[in-house]
Amino acid sequence: MGKSILSKKFFLDKANTVAPKLLGKTLVRKVGSRTLYLIIIETEAYLGSHDLASHARFGKTKRNYVMFKDGGHWYVYFVYGMHWLLNIVTGKIGSPSAVLIRGGILLSKNSRWIDGPGKITKVLKINGSLTGRPSLKKSGLWIEDWGIRIERIKKSPRIGVGYSGKWAKKLLRFTVKDVSGRLKRLTQRT
Repeated sequence: MGKSILSKKFFLDKANTVAPKLLGKTLVRKVGSRTLYLIIIETEAYLGSHDLASHARFGKTKRNYVMFKDGGHWYVYFVYGMHWLLNIVTGKIGSPSAVLIRGGILLSKNSRWIDGPGKITKVLKINGSLTGRPSLKKSGLWIEDWGIRIERIKKSPRIGVGYSGKWAKKLLRFTVKDVSGRLKRLTQRT
């Protein structure tokens, strides 16, 4: 399979369905004349207004308005006064849910694992200016399918959501358990 940009249809499902399907997909960032590639290896799903760990739990606000759009839009927000975090909105209009991109492998001469959503946005030069934009080339940030298939996925509780009661224990964090041969070859290129 060749490289193809994920269509809007891919993102119109529930966050807990989209999140594991994003593993092995490639986040592409165009910054000036440079193009950066990050293979997604860790995600978290946020399921909407009823999910007490979701930004949508208090309804629509100036900060989270993009979560109420239809799937395929970027939701980028600032936390702890120092980090931007990248999410892709999922589902249909009015059903606020999103997937946080938590970890990946940056493909470069010296490929490396990027562990943490704040590190991803720093490396890929992502900030709040992308909020509300679609996941398309024209926005400078999109996701491609390179045909990498992830066979084993680890499910675990989300990180940093202890305030959300029973929602803190839900298995909505998805991580690549084993790296496939093709993914290993991509990361070992020099």
